[in-house]
Amino acid sequence: MKRRTAQSTAYHNIDWLLLACILVMLSFGLLMVLSAGSVVGERDFHDKYYFFKKQFAFVSLGLVIMCICIYFPRKIINSVHYLAISVTVFLLLLTLTPLGIDVNGASRWLPFFGFSLQPMEFARIALVLYLSYFLSTHQHLGRTFSKGVIPPFAITGILCLLLLLQPDFGAAIILLAILFFLCLAGGTRFIYLALSFSMMTTLAVSLIMNSPYRMRRLLAFIDPFKDAQGTGYQLVQSFYALAEGSFLGVGMGNGRQKLLYLPEAHNDFIVSVIGEELGLLGITIMMSLFMIIFARCYKIVIGQKELRDKLTSFGLSLIIALGATLNLAVIMGMVPPKGVAIPFLSYGGSSMIATMICVGLILNYSRTTALEEKPNTVSGKTTNPAMQKLNKEYA
Repeated sequence: MKRRTAQSTAYHNIDWLLLACILVMLSFGLLMVLSAGSVVGERDFHDKYYFFKKQFAFVSLGLVIMCICIYFPRKIINSVHYLAISVTVFLLLLTLTPLGIDVNGASRWLPFFGFSLQPMEFARIALVLYLSYFLSTHQHLGRTFSKGVIPPFAITGILCLLLLLQPDFGAAIILLAILFFLCLAGGTRFIYLALSFSMMTTLAVSLIMNSPYRMRRLLAFIDPFKDAQGTGYQLVQSFYALAEGSFLGVGMGNGRQKLLYLPEAHNDFIVSVIGEELGLLGITIMMSLFMIIFARCYKIVIGQKELRDKLTSFGLSLIIALGATLNLAVIMGMVPPKGVAIPFLSYGGSSMIATMICVGLILNYSRTTALEEKPNTVSGKTTNPAMQKLNKEYA
């Protein structure tokens, strides 16, 4: 008699190591926002603790939302994909109306109970939920173009179009990256992805070539010191901060670039402040924490039994990974500046809440893993203790 194996799902505690790393990152982020935002807070609001107090409120709210997401019923999570996409499209449309808050020529925010809500941050989560649903429930169509490729690309295209109208070119690129990697993981034929990638690249180049502002940012990225007081100013100041920090840094709170030299020091370029004040050692510790977080996320993804759960947890992890990777690439001058906040560290309510939703859902998925059931060759009963306990609970 051949021994056959089957799989079932066991429920257990959350991934405590992942949670511990995230709490450390949040605490570290609060300290750096206090350091990096004190000068701007004093100048604009006469309160050097202004950004720290707001960030503390965002983190506290985010932790509450994370706890809710951890124990949110999986059935509800798997049923809100269309609602999430609809609400996201509605909010993105609102940013294009007089209700949208215009900052530096871009209308990306909405007023929300005294705060500014950025729908783009939540569009990524909505897209992951939809793509995970579509790719898992339409596996038989994944190798056909008209029914397996066009629908997810069309939904992503609508979201990208609304983002480009704001305009927010960088956010649209991130959505396309999420689409590409999820379709790749979901079994879409590579030839379709290659053709689509070529078309999207051509469109992106066209948009850059026909936009003087984007062309200036691209040229500044290629040679930021050529216009160090203009379009290359942010990158140049970021390089100065990283160079000044050397190995051990100048000390917490002693950085000079945050003294109104480095724009967005408490937000998009907070890693530059970390590099200056804590040096290469601080950057290394930060990146090590990110590596542990990504490793735990990977373990959670491969531990899921259902394809939809795998894709959803992978997509949510991808949101965090893309944010961290692109932000680090920007401050080191490896890609053009895109205004991408680094998860857990950068100041910002919408980005913090969206990140904590991702974390909460990932920890939700960490509570389930696929167990291999090995039936006894004689009695046919399982010999896996965890499976025996699970069978008794559901008996």
